[in-house]
Amino acid sequence: MKKPVLTIVQYLFFLGLGLFFVWLSVKDISADDWEAIKDAISRSRRWLVVPAFLLLVLAHYSRALRWKILMEPLGYKPTNFNVFASVMIGYLVNAAVPRLGEVVKCTLLARYEKTRVDKLVGTIVMERAVDVICLVAAFAAAFVFQGHVITDPIVAKFSSLASDGSGKVSREKLVLIVGGFLFVVGLVIFLMKRFAHIDFVGKIRNVFSGIVHGLGSIRFIRQKAGFLMHTLLIWGLYLSGTTLGIYALEETAHLGVGGGLTTLVLGSIGMVVTPGGIGAYPLLIGKLMGWYGLNEDTIGVALGWILWVVQTLVTLVVGLLCFALLSYHNKNRTHESTVLVPDQAPDTR
Repeated sequence: MKKPVLTIVQYLFFLGLGLFFVWLSVKDISADDWEAIKDAISRSRRWLVVPAFLLLVLAHYSRALRWKILMEPLGYKPTNFNVFASVMIGYLVNAAVPRLGEVVKCTLLARYEKTRVDKLVGTIVMERAVDVICLVAAFAAAFVFQGHVITDPIVAKFSSLASDGSGKVSREKLVLIVGGFLFVVGLVIFLMKRFAHIDFVGKIRNVFSGIVHGLGSIRFIRQKAGFLMHTLLIWGLYLSGTTLGIYALEETAHLGVGGGLTTLVLGSIGMVVTPGGIGAYPLLIGKLMGWYGLNEDTIGVALGWILWVVQTLVTLVVGLLCFALLSYHNKNRTHESTVLVPDQAPDTR
């Protein structure tokens, strides 16, 4: 299959998946539920959307500065605005076509700065490797501080599957479940090795090898302290922005930072599953609110869509603004670099 056709098919698949999740999140909502959603939003602290918006923009700017640190060993020193604009435009493209934004932001930066796309791609791999580790750490923190919320529904579901009908755990079912899980894991490992020559399997293997390679490349970073500071700042701002969204609704305000942490973790999965998290993000947040004992069809839907809309607005507004200003900014830079200051004008006498 030719690459343009494959890209279109991929786009349509993920878009369709997102729309399917949208349908799943609203299909069981009754007329009374819609009224409850409207009532919850009307009583919300909508002014908190503004600081949440700004915190997310600041997180993206910090991410741009962290990316710039990764370029230093390559000898590149692009301007902060060009790096930030490339990051935001990349997010904008990713909202439509998953993963294409990574290529676009490298291409844009190479256009306006003296950089090479192939070398910038290596820095993206390192960034993604670090983000995977941070997400795993966030998962671990969520289990430590909000374990009862996450584990209880999973344990209850597992117990019902392994139950013998009388409320006791069936050894036969337990062995069957564990054995089936180990079989699936072993089968996946076998297939990955056996069919490594297939393009799709090769891409999956490259993802894992890229993460390992990216983590190993951290030792070449010159500003390790700055890189660590921005990494912590990025995720801290993500958590702060999400927690502000939690406080926006009266019904979820009591969840506090702990609720913000679990929402950030599950929301991050939703943002990966579909372009821009459409459908998947609100659906997962709704389910999470159900785990907290809230009505997932009303409060869960309201919170999920509020948080998703804020994040989408950041991508659209700031991304489009950067797209509009990028060419103008660099045109002025070019003009200024060609204008001679009177004291530096050549002597023509």
